[in-house]
Amino acid sequence: MREYINKKDNQKKVYFNDRFKMPKKLDRFDVNTDKVFKDDFEALSAKFQINDAYIEAGQMVVWIEPEDNIKVLKFLKNHLFYNNLSEMSAVDFLAKRGEFEVFYQMLSMKKRKRLRVKFSIKEQEEIKSVIDIYKSADWSEREMYDMFGIVIVGHPYMKRILMPDDWVGYPLRKSYPLHGDENAQWYEIDHIYGKEYRDIIGPEIRDSAMIEKENTRGYARIGREVHFGEPYSEEPSKIGEYQESGGVMLVKKIKKSASVTLKKRH
Repeated sequence: MREYINKKDNQKKVYFNDRFKMPKKLDRFDVNTDKVFKDDFEALSAKFQINDAYIEAGQMVVWIEPEDNIKVLKFLKNHLFYNNLSEMSAVDFLAKRGEFEVFYQMLSMKKRKRLRVKFSIKEQEEIKSVIDIYKSADWSEREMYDMFGIVIVGHPYMKRILMPDDWVGYPLRKSYPLHGDENAQWYEIDHIYGKEYRDIIGPEIRDSAMIEKENTRGYARIGREVHFGEPYSEEPSKIGEYQESGGVMLVKKIKKSASVTLKKRH
């Protein structure tokens, strides 16, 4: 049986006091503190240039040269039994360091160990596809190209996977506007209706939090109760009862004037 934990105060707790607070960095340990990782590191460093290596969050992280990615992954799969590529992607550090950080997340089911291979590339630098080693890299490599603009050489079908082929920009770059750019605002209008309808329809509103109080078809409650499709006005609401006329049998009709706001739970 699980140990009992009192959770009555959970909603009173403030988990995030500062939304700009940087999380504490994970502790790093020497690869020699784990025998399996120590042996794997020695095997890798004997054949390839390893720029850095450490244990973080229970897995070994190895930094390699970008041009060695195919050779390293082949060696990991064929000789060190890391037979599963569970994830691969990139992180945008263009503004901070002028480069992308690419990583491959590996799993050895035989050793029950995880290993992460990393390297850095410049913005226009291409990398070689590893799809011939791990088939799971297929869609992940296309997503890297689609979201970051990183070109993967040797991929059999290197095109966008989520965004339309003619989309402008790469949505997971930190420089990409959160609500899209000028092209994003007009994309659906141009492709569905045509550019001649821009003045008639207007740009697409891409802010999901945007509420138009005049729109009584899209929103049921805009500061007050309104009927669906009712012409907008600034007059106060005339709806004071919380039940349809006729009501439900044996249910008392509730009036707004008789409502009470509880300060604490009984």
